[in-house]
Amino acid sequence: MSIERRYQAVLERITATAQRSGRQAEDITLVTVTKTWPAETVVAAHRAGMRHFGENRAEELSRKLPAVEAALGPDSGISWHAIGALQSRKTNLVADTADVFHALDRAKIANRLSRRLVENGRGDVNPLLVFVEVNLSGEATKSGLDCRDWEASAEQKLTLQQMARLVVELPGLVPLGLMTMAPWQVEEDVIRSVFRRLRELSQWLQNAEPEGQWSKLSMGMTDDFEIAIEEGATHIRVGRAIFGPRL
Repeated sequence: MSIERRYQAVLERITATAQRSGRQAEDITLVTVTKTWPAETVVAAHRAGMRHFGENRAEELSRKLPAVEAALGPDSGISWHAIGALQSRKTNLVADTADVFHALDRAKIANRLSRRLVENGRGDVNPLLVFVEVNLSGEATKSGLDCRDWEASAEQKLTLQQMARLVVELPGLVPLGLMTMAPWQVEEDVIRSVFRRLRELSQWLQNAEPEGQWSKLSMGMTDDFEIAIEEGATHIRVGRAIFGPRL
């Protein structure tokens, strides 16, 4: 299948899932994950109608963006999403290129991003939208603030609140909500539980820290985005369903 046909198939699945969940498909942002794919693939995806592109690695995003702009121009309407864990030494790359960052999980990263956003002049004019990443499954292989027992743990709630307050206070950063990843190769009930608990955590945080915007939920990928939509996802990150297996 072509990129166009795969993209349309994904849109149809999003629409059908939203309808049976009593939601509007327009409220769900499809972030097309283009990691490892060349700039030419992004250009082809743009021509097929995609506008939100996700990259796992900051250095890959910084290389790909100018090549895409050279082909499409600076007013292409693309929104670049940095979706992978970020090393502190690469924060400048994200602050200089990304529109949205999905994986904020450390105060050090938040402070470095903010400092660079002030330095590069983005500040209030073009702030970096951020999701705070949380780990609800407790898997050691997953990044994010430890929220595996957030319902019962005052310590975990406090840690999340402290991060939320920091994001609100730092110049150049604007909070959107929370991000998480479900475990791989587990029963649907386990995946659904992770996504449901993220929605509930978001609702709790919005009440606890009303100065920020915490209602957006970045969750769901190729194998589980329909479950995520059913549980309230506003941003889904899909690559393989559109492009096939990675290069």
